Amino acid sequence: MMQTPSSAAALAMPVCPPDDTDGNERFLSVRGIDKRFGAFTALDGVSLEVRQGEMVCLLGPSGCGKTTLLRTIAGLERQDAGQIFAGGRDISDLPPQSRDYGILFQSYALFPNLTVADNVAYGLRNMKRQARQERVTEMLSMVGLAGSQSKYPGQLSGGQQQRVALARALAPSPSLLLLDEPLSALDAQVREHLQLEIRRLQKQFRITTLMVTHDQEEAMVMADRIAVMQHGRIEQFGTPAEIYRRPATPFVADFIGHANWLPFSRISGSQVTVGALRFEVRPEEAELQTGRLFCRPEAVELFATESCANRFQARVIDRIYLGNRYRLALAADALPGQTLLADVSGESHDRLAAQPTHDGLWVALPRQALQVFA
Repeated sequence: MMQTPSSAAALAMPVCPPDDTDGNERFLSVRGIDKRFGAFTALDGVSLEVRQGEMVCLLGPSGCGKTTLLRTIAGLERQDAGQIFAGGRDISDLPPQSRDYGILFQSYALFPNLTVADNVAYGLRNMKRQARQERVTEMLSMVGLAGSQSKYPGQLSGGQQQRVALARALAPSPSLLLLDEPLSALDAQVREHLQLEIRRLQKQFRITTLMVTHDQEEAMVMADRIAVMQHGRIEQFGTPAEIYRRPATPFVADFIGHANWLPFSRISGSQVTVGALRFEVRPEEAELQTGRLFCRPEAVELFATESCANRFQARVIDRIYLGNRYRLALAADALPGQTLLADVSGESHDRLAAQPTHDGLWVALPRQALQVFA
């Protein structure tokens, strides 16, 4: 059984986690968290380090454990094992009201019978009246709702209600901000605008922020680092660029962006066969005898010259217009049963349309863009 120290004792005697190994100031430390609901394991030994002033996104499909992890950090769920540190103190057993965080939900959770001003002031009841009014005015101005104090939530749009909820979460100046899919109920244009607005405010206040989302684009836009979760575990934790360019597992490669997968067998050294073709891979990828080659659609080179490695002929069998680019579906006789996706600019697509392609198009898969998975 886990011992439960009193809140007062936990506050009076902070317990610091081990020293940070990367030299950065760490604010939130999650160590070996387990959480079960009956026979179902929602969190399986999850560990996570979040730096001071950093925004981290918990990203993954429904049921992966990301919301359970957020609620456990908030004290709304009780972990079965593990510890949580924030600001150098052990908050593992503290009640939610003692953990010093602001939280923003998908549902806004505004009080419909209170004005905008009273909603924002809800967490400021210990402040003097004048200071409280000034703080409410300041926060509403920061989220672009100056002059809305006397309105009620029902008189606001969904995006405006979410701004009020954000102002309420930030008003007490919490040391930690927790966001649980706060933008998923909004339409695309409002959502994109609020993504940038939340990011701006988070940077301005340097609030350590943990955000749950299932939207990979949202995570890429907003996060300093992303923790990709699956089956109650973190599969990879890194910057958006690290996760996109060098995914650690096939799940991460598939979940973030689009992927090409080509089965291979090794010949020798860094040479592999894919269908009837021979490809060169990077020497550090040359370990597995069989597996799958992974590459992103934008890495596929069109109009490859003879000097290009991993060059072969393919034909375009379909194309999709995506606004700022085209996505081509390619087929090659040397890769039977395989369809290769290639993302190209409008200029490259126009060049393709201007030349005859009945003999096929020379394409290449650059060696540095190929990654090997079992």
